[in-house]
Amino acid sequence: MRLLASTFFVLSVLGLLSNSAVADDWNQWRGLKRDGNWAETGTLTKFPASGPKVLWRAPVANGYAGPAVAQGKVFVADYIRKDGDDTPNPGTKSELSGSERIQCFDSKTGKQLWEHKYECKYKLSYPNGPRATPTVDGDHVYCLGAEGNLVCLKTSDGTQVWSHDLKKVYNMELAPHWGFAAHPLVDGDTLYCVVGGTKSVAVAFDKLTGEEKWRALDAKSPGYCPPIMIEAGGTKQLIIWHPESLNSLNPATGEAYWSFAMKPAYEMSIIAPIKHGEYLYATALQGTSILLKLDTEKPAAEEVWRGKGPHPDHNPPVIVDGHIFGVDEKGQLRCFNLESGERVWEDLATTHGGRPANSTTGFVVKNNDHYYIMCETGELIIAEMSAAGYKELDRAKILDETSVTGSRDVVWSHPAFANQCVFARNDKEIVCISLAK
Repeated sequence: MRLLASTFFVLSVLGLLSNSAVADDWNQWRGLKRDGNWAETGTLTKFPASGPKVLWRAPVANGYAGPAVAQGKVFVADYIRKDGDDTPNPGTKSELSGSERIQCFDSKTGKQLWEHKYECKYKLSYPNGPRATPTVDGDHVYCLGAEGNLVCLKTSDGTQVWSHDLKKVYNMELAPHWGFAAHPLVDGDTLYCVVGGTKSVAVAFDKLTGEEKWRALDAKSPGYCPPIMIEAGGTKQLIIWHPESLNSLNPATGEAYWSFAMKPAYEMSIIAPIKHGEYLYATALQGTSILLKLDTEKPAAEEVWRGKGPHPDHNPPVIVDGHIFGVDEKGQLRCFNLESGERVWEDLATTHGGRPANSTTGFVVKNNDHYYIMCETGELIIAEMSAAGYKELDRAKILDETSVTGSRDVVWSHPAFANQCVFARNDKEIVCISLAK
């Protein structure tokens, strides 16, 4: 009996450790469920008096792509420029030569474990570097470069398993104006990507071989919005939003379940739709937004409202308890009622010192009873938010602003939260900062 009890205890502890390890990972853009929720406990709500506790820093090159953290490793993509003018201009494309690279670091020490690099010429607007966060699935990591280089690598040593030049395979003369940016999605044995070309806005690949399973949807531009997977009406649905319509597809075949016209300015379908209960919400800049009510018995939806809620450029809000919390286009931190779309409150001084500016970015992540907001100023804010209002608990500068937009310097990269830490990058370094109490 004593031996059985001891065995049960050991197995229970191992099970808890295993579950904890899974919960600690941030294996893709916006976390385990792509919803900006971080479930880990024991995190601080106020920085130490001496400032944030930096565990390590490691050098990186240019890029907007956020890091992914999984299995004790950190994966991040960057661009090493050789020549060309990379000054951002929204109306023109810049031509650069250089290399895209995926680096892998030890999550505890910051030691580089491996890198995978390939030559890549850019012809993009805002040609700073890769946009898409790596997606880690088991023994493989999937990375999408700004010019459409899709690679599958072994997480152990960076060995390439397969790759596609999406522009070449799908007969695209040029990348989208701001580059390929839709973070790849793994579900089951399939890798889903937003591509472009004739009738191939959405493409499903065998994740282990790279073989195409199906292609679907036609649009002038594929846009920049990552695919998401939802379940509604007892059916799994792949959600694809390109600059002409918001679509639900059968993940197994690419067959369309439903579609709603939704055309953002400048073809900027960027922010992934968010499912909350029986609703699906999608938004973009300059007043483009829609709330759908999903059918509970079949894959279908009906429109509830349009044009309400926040309208950020590229930083997704979160939805909690029927309310939308996010940083709006000019930098206002706002709360909206989801069902009505009406504003509940706003805070003008949170993310940019009260100075409104176009495309102001603040990435909001919920962690149990508080929130972390990564501002484009390089500050990490800790706050409480609810329908009743906003309360700032603390803030600290964790990165320098190394990118440029208009007349201001910015950090435009979504951080990762894992192992009671935040992992954030700019164009010079990636930093790991402890958020443990």
